[in-house]
Amino acid sequence: MQPVVLNLERVNLTDQQFHNLCQANQNLQLERNAKGELIIMPPVGGRSGNREASLISLLWLWNNQTKLGQVFSSSTIFRLPNGGDRSPDAAWIRLDRWESLTPEQQEGFPPICPDFVIELRSRTDSLKPLQEKMQEYLNSGLCLGWLINPQGKEVEIYRPNQAVETVKFTVTLSGENILPNFELALPL
Repeated sequence: MQPVVLNLERVNLTDQQFHNLCQANQNLQLERNAKGELIIMPPVGGRSGNREASLISLLWLWNNQTKLGQVFSSSTIFRLPNGGDRSPDAAWIRLDRWESLTPEQQEGFPPICPDFVIELRSRTDSLKPLQEKMQEYLNSGLCLGWLINPQGKEVEIYRPNQAVETVKFTVTLSGENILPNFELALPL
């Protein structure tokens, strides 16, 4: 199943209306891109769900040891500063940035771009929309992002003010200075 994209050009949902829509349809995974389009994400299959759980677990274990930030699952919607309400497959925010949000902001759709995100391409995902999503994160302040593409057996690494770097599988990814000493060996 492919995501369903609804053009809301003439609707102009406010942030509160989008939040209410998500709350009223909790069985759907909804996102809104920077262009204001509503995206209805289909559920993932077993293999993608397992890979996603592994990624979140590894990130959580590293963070539990370092206590440097907060880890989030794909159920979390972030209200990005440069537009869009997005849910990465795994995300991490530095503790000082997270704690700068009010309790109300932390409880709702946090108005912050994660410092680090992982997007995992599932079997039914088209690559171009995921690349556009990664660019939205970069435009909103992302420090490091990995777009993992098991079908192409490669990873695209996103960093601010740099060209996207593509590496083949059978590689160990580094969290660089964003996630000190975090490594991810691929394939999962």
